[in-house]
Amino acid sequence: MRKPILVVLGIVVALFGTLFALQGFGVVSGSPMSNTTTWSILGPVIALAGLAVAAYGWQGGRPNHSP
Repeated sequence: MRKPILVVLGIVVALFGTLFALQGFGVVSGSPMSNTTTWSILGPVIALAGLAVAAYGWQGGRPNHSP
């Protein structure tokens, strides 16, 4: 069974991570996060973590092999 809450949460986190990365790279300006090395590194990490959570929720987690 899929866990839709984890899928939605993961996608939202991935979108925020992408936004943070774009701000860090200077593509999106107008923020104190713009052109900052910290967000250039943390943004992609956050985006990948969000994708991992979404994938985990999409797969339904670990199968339960209880007898």
